[in-house]
Amino acid sequence: MVERPQPVAPANVAVDGDEPSDETLVAQAQRDRAAFVHLYRRYATRVYRYCDRALGDRMAAEEVTQTVFLRALAALPGCRDGRDFRPWLFAIAHNAIADARRARRPLVSLDATIDLADPAASPEELALAAVERREITVLLARLPAEERALVELRLAGLRDKEIAHILGRTPGAVRTAQYRAVQHLRILLTDQEREVSRAAR
Repeated sequence: MVERPQPVAPANVAVDGDEPSDETLVAQAQRDRAAFVHLYRRYATRVYRYCDRALGDRMAAEEVTQTVFLRALAALPGCRDGRDFRPWLFAIAHNAIADARRARRPLVSLDATIDLADPAASPEELALAAVERREITVLLARLPAEERALVELRLAGLRDKEIAHILGRTPGAVRTAQYRAVQHLRILLTDQEREVSRAAR
């Protein structure tokens, strides 16, 4: 079992002190597999958070994150354009999450929703953040699979074009589907607030 990825700044491998591009790092890693560590450091936390949000289970997220990077390393020679490394990597993550969902029933627990938090945060702040993430995970689980995938990728920080690349759709179709997904989430959130309000009476 790999340890949960920790936030690590990308290693500085550029001569001029600027952060190297994905294209540069991919080209280096294709020549020397050891250089893949720089790509891992850049994306491990983001991929882990995406997996954790999608699966709602910290241990499963750790395992899937490991799988994603192992698959990415094995398939790296086939990554033709390093500029598209991020959507290429998240496409691997998307498929690995789908495999994990098929293989097991996703679990949602409060402990599993504790993300890579600010170490300076107070216990109260950590608890509130965990509850918020749990609520998001529960709401996402109620969306249809296609809408859920779109929202999860958007929450992972990907742009319309990258999401379209991952899901094999056009950016316009992604924007339309995301709008519908957000509307659906609003309805679910309103319903949830009504349930909470009725239970409090």
